[in-house]
Amino acid sequence: MSYYKIHDLENYFKMYKKSVREPRKFWDRIADENFTWYQKWDKVFEFDMEEAQFKWFLNAKVNITKNCIDRHLAKRGDKTAIIFEPNNPDEEAQHISYNELYVRVAKMANVLQEQGIKKGDRVCIYLPMIPELAVAVLACARIGAIHSVVFAGFSSSAVTARINDSECKMVITSDGGYRGNKTIDLKGIIDEALEKSPCVEKVLVVKRTNETINMKEGRDLWLQPLLDTALGNHIATIMDAEDPLFILYTSGSTGKPKGMLHTTAGYMVYTAYTFKNVFNYEENDVYWCTADIGWITGHSYILYGPLLNGATTVIFEGVPSYPDFSRFWEVIEKHKVSQFYTAPTAIRALAKESIDYVQRFQLDTLKVIGSVGEPINEEAWHWYNDHVGGKRCPLVDTWWQTETGGIMISPIPFVTPTKPTYASLPLPGIQPVLMDELRNEIEGNQVTGSLCIKFPWPSMARTIWGDHQRYKETYFSAYPGKYFTGDGALRDEVGYYRITGRVDDVIIVSGHNLGTAPIEDTINEHPAVAESAIVGFPHDIKGNALYGFIILKETGEGRDRTNLAKEINQLISDQIGPIAKLDKIQFVSGLPKTRSGKIMRRILRKIAEGDFSNFGDISTLLNPEIVEEIKNAKL
Repeated sequence: MSYYKIHDLENYFKMYKKSVREPRKFWDRIADENFTWYQKWDKVFEFDMEEAQFKWFLNAKVNITKNCIDRHLAKRGDKTAIIFEPNNPDEEAQHISYNELYVRVAKMANVLQEQGIKKGDRVCIYLPMIPELAVAVLACARIGAIHSVVFAGFSSSAVTARINDSECKMVITSDGGYRGNKTIDLKGIIDEALEKSPCVEKVLVVKRTNETINMKEGRDLWLQPLLDTALGNHIATIMDAEDPLFILYTSGSTGKPKGMLHTTAGYMVYTAYTFKNVFNYEENDVYWCTADIGWITGHSYILYGPLLNGATTVIFEGVPSYPDFSRFWEVIEKHKVSQFYTAPTAIRALAKESIDYVQRFQLDTLKVIGSVGEPINEEAWHWYNDHVGGKRCPLVDTWWQTETGGIMISPIPFVTPTKPTYASLPLPGIQPVLMDELRNEIEGNQVTGSLCIKFPWPSMARTIWGDHQRYKETYFSAYPGKYFTGDGALRDEVGYYRITGRVDDVIIVSGHNLGTAPIEDTINEHPAVAESAIVGFPHDIKGNALYGFIILKETGEGRDRTNLAKEINQLISDQIGPIAKLDKIQFVSGLPKTRSGKIMRRILRKIAEGDFSNFGDISTLLNPEIVEEIKNAKL
């Protein structure tokens, strides 16, 4: 019996029990039977939860791209590995076979090495959703360079921070990118970012939009001519199981972004295993995840997970609303998509439009639909289930994080009965627990608490790049001996989990984790601003939007408030990116603070939500009268 594929509910419970009782045997068998290794491991894992030290498949030798590409060539060489669907539907889609992908990755790997990139070097990739992005990522992994993909919607200063933190030696970018009816000057953003990044020696530029750009002598090179002369074969670098694979930055609730470091073998085994089971992937299926490769969802479930399973994966350059709101459904029909994985934000936006956009297309090739990025609300769940899944496709509402590397809690299609808004049961190998405020584990069902994981799993991030102490403090100090997810959860009467949202100052907006501290720091740089506090409030489309309470300096008091609000949002857009702009701004004379100076954000959240019913005990506030003032101003 294969351990790799879960067939029914009885099989799930059997596998789950085995994975908890005998984790070494469980993961040993999955890793042994389903991947190509240069050398097997001496030990499946060793760990120290207190010190946040984790190692999987100790001393094994492997290359993830050999498992993503080379091993499929004999049997699946002519099969489509990647379907590229461009932003403009009039531009022809590309079908890249496994044989072609091998040649493209080999050429790119040779180019990187010719340009002085070697094992362990960091390469920043700032590209739109085009095939070169996938090829660049895989080429880095092939030679043992550590890729750091930065979402091509971030501002130049956000890019600078990420490049400098990991001391990237090279940047791979393009002349520009298409997004709906806009053309974005990506090279211009990189030029600005590199004014303060002395560590970057070379910039490779992909031609996509044919815009006129500046090319800096001695640093910038067009990529295509280098590929044209490169050899089309390449021997993959032998990597240790724990060698770094990539760094991916995620917003912290305080300070600078956290560079989550993922290593090779454990990440490979877990993403492949979860992809196969959560999406019920079969040999001739066409799988489409609409995320950007700049996020963990794209790393794990556009590239690595699908390719490790020899799947056909769609890379989509566009947006759901261009040229109109039928784009997703048109692509599903065109490419006969079997599995469709998208974010609640997209579903809510599309559900507001005419149902005719959906009904014009044949969606009968769909077998599984999925949701990722944030908890999906009930209304969106039903619309998605009814109109896209036709009430016949299981809806997998997946919970996981950049830090976890792969999906942790999710229904398994045709195995786990689904329940609207519930991520349902943990995958084999994942041991979730709910903790109370006294750090005790909460037993039984129909309870809520802080969601922690009490045992390691293969794809967990190993550290924060360059700052292990921060990794330990952020994830392993709140509940010693356990990984704290930062999320609250509810466990229902049958043991299903529902994620109730962040318990720290991170707000999920359109599926993006936005730390409030960096946004507040940016606002406070405005010469007219004295202090600010950001909270989230419910939004029909984004799930949450940002609400800013802002105190002005005396110099700002006489200023036009509308213009000030625009300037503040422009500042946020420049420093962090347009995703972090405030939907609402309220100028206030003070903020509710405790005597120790802590802002009482729960009060601000209630005001932002328009809920004035019960502010709880505000007698401990230094300035309780401010609550009434802010509330009345909003009214």
